[in-house]
Amino acid sequence: MVKGIHARNICALAAGSLLLYFPGQILIQDTLLKQAVQPEMAEGGDTVQSWCQPSVKRHGRFVNPWATWTAPGLGGLMKMVFKEKKPSLPTTEEIEARLPVIKPDFECLSKGPSPTTLSTVWIGHATVLVQMDGLTILTDPIFSDRCSPVQFIGPRRYRPPPCSIEELPKIDAVVISHTHYDHLDLTSVKKLNERFGPSLKWFVPLGLKSWMTDVGCAEVIEMDWWQEEPYSEESNVKFVFTPAQHWCKRTAFDTDKVLWGSWCVLGSTNRFFFAGDTGYCEAFKQIGRKHGPFDLAAIPIGAYCPRWFMAPQHVDPVQAVDIHCDVKARYTLGIHWGTYNMGSTEPIFEPPEKFAESAKQKGLEEGEVFVLKHGEIKLIEKD
Repeated sequence: MVKGIHARNICALAAGSLLLYFPGQILIQDTLLKQAVQPEMAEGGDTVQSWCQPSVKRHGRFVNPWATWTAPGLGGLMKMVFKEKKPSLPTTEEIEARLPVIKPDFECLSKGPSPTTLSTVWIGHATVLVQMDGLTILTDPIFSDRCSPVQFIGPRRYRPPPCSIEELPKIDAVVISHTHYDHLDLTSVKKLNERFGPSLKWFVPLGLKSWMTDVGCAEVIEMDWWQEEPYSEESNVKFVFTPAQHWCKRTAFDTDKVLWGSWCVLGSTNRFFFAGDTGYCEAFKQIGRKHGPFDLAAIPIGAYCPRWFMAPQHVDPVQAVDIHCDVKARYTLGIHWGTYNMGSTEPIFEPPEKFAESAKQKGLEEGEVFVLKHGEIKLIEKD
């Protein structure tokens, strides 16, 4: 049994949350940054940017242009950390039974699928391995024990990664959605760079290139919302950085100096959408209209309670199904759950249950949205 996890470590978890959110992620933003930026209105009431909302930057910082956005504040964080009751982890036996970790058979994966098959492996949290159109892609890689500026305190794994970076197949490209520590892990970036070197291409948000090159990454493509870049001149795959509703912060001084977003990977055979970390907003309808449909989407379903605090920045499972529909995905993998104790208040097994329940209520076919075990492989065949 994971005995006394909540009782013994409440102070450590609270301090870890502060490290993650302050200065590591959240906090004080000035009045300008707290306000949503409304798009200009055309005659007849239609929005000029209803098709493709561009990124917005003011006084050196990016801002959310969505009416659904409200910025987190210090008072809300203090209430979240010290007043909201956090659920205790289940017993070790229950976690092992309901969240097993499988060693992925990468050799079988590389030999088995047909050229038209899209293959995916859930590594954990928002880290997904996708093989499509001749490329192997990794999303927001984190293999560390803690998602924190330091490894002695902060949100810790209760499920280990199913493989090490050394055991991964050759990775051609990595996409990064934003700079929070559970999505941009310094140790994992360095280890991936050490193993694959300049053959690995990093597709990152606007404002992050200098950080990536400073830690040794050679091939870094920095992109704005709706910008498109081919993997190479010879490749039939292009990467498109698309909007999301979130924010960026790693230190006390860099709030929103880097853009955040989602990713579309568009091949001649398959199309993949990675939502990153996001609250629900109009962006996903825009993405679906411009780049959908997708063969597979990876959409967050966890770390969503309490809603008064999490709603602007993290969708819940119901909204994840809404995004699935908005972007016109054939199938959606639920991610961002079941890996780290992120300090949210929903029970750890609740996200996939609510995800499936919401899909059923919306009339989706069984299996259209799904979750995987850590390390489990899923093959998506073309119709």
